[in-house]
Amino acid sequence: MKNIKEKVMKLLFFLTALVSIAAVILICIFLFASGIPAIKEIGVFKFLLGTRWKPANNLYGILPMIVGSLYVTAGALIIGVPIGILTAVFMARFAPKSIYRPMKAAVHLMAGIPSVVYGFFGLVVLVPFIRETFGEGGMSVLTASVLLGLMILPTIISVSEASIQAVPESYYEGGLALGASHERSVFFTVLPAAKSGIFAGVVLGIGRAVGETMAVMMVAGNQPAIPDSMLSGVRTLTTNIVLEMGYSTDLHREALIGTAVVLFVFILIINLSLSLWGRRVK
Repeated sequence: MKNIKEKVMKLLFFLTALVSIAAVILICIFLFASGIPAIKEIGVFKFLLGTRWKPANNLYGILPMIVGSLYVTAGALIIGVPIGILTAVFMARFAPKSIYRPMKAAVHLMAGIPSVVYGFFGLVVLVPFIRETFGEGGMSVLTASVLLGLMILPTIISVSEASIQAVPESYYEGGLALGASHERSVFFTVLPAAKSGIFAGVVLGIGRAVGETMAVMMVAGNQPAIPDSMLSGVRTLTTNIVLEMGYSTDLHREALIGTAVVLFVFILIINLSLSLWGRRVK
């Protein structure tokens, strides 16, 4: 009887894994079948390297959106990764229980806040602050980067803290036994031992930053031009799709699906590159 139950559960797990794989395959088939013909019709180099996006004039260059996505994602990582990792270290090794529980609850709450609420916060608070501070329009690469940096914090903090907590206590005690202080034992013994899990949290944060749409659309300015500074307006690949998909037809619609193909490949390349780099470091 026990063997039968084990076989049934193995089959169930196998089928659920197949469902996940099938879903990814179907998404790939739909995207590439719908987007590749449009990219060929427009021209691969004109589509990827073109700097003008004017569907009314049959101009479909997405280079400004690619650059905008890179700028916003890089800015979010510069802001979010150090804060997230240091917060995770504090929660795992320094925070007393009276502080740890409220912080843990706050992190979980941040993870559950809808994107549109973050976008509304950025529109009401961050945009006026940056406008008054730097004297520009406010809707810019900087605003989007700060907002995305806040949005990826829960992911990085949760995964990094779990990784730090999973490090055997003997690592920390060994550091103390060799004469290291509490801080040195944490940062030079425990933290390196948890680097694979921390790296996974950063990768998940990158995925969240690249794929975010609604919040970025509300604060970035949505200008289809290559930004010349951190205070310039920007349009990302995701916001370009959302803004125009509702009324697009024919080649315009197919070009937007082609943009989704580029975004999909873009995320795939980032994840593969980071995974390979993580294996080399490990």
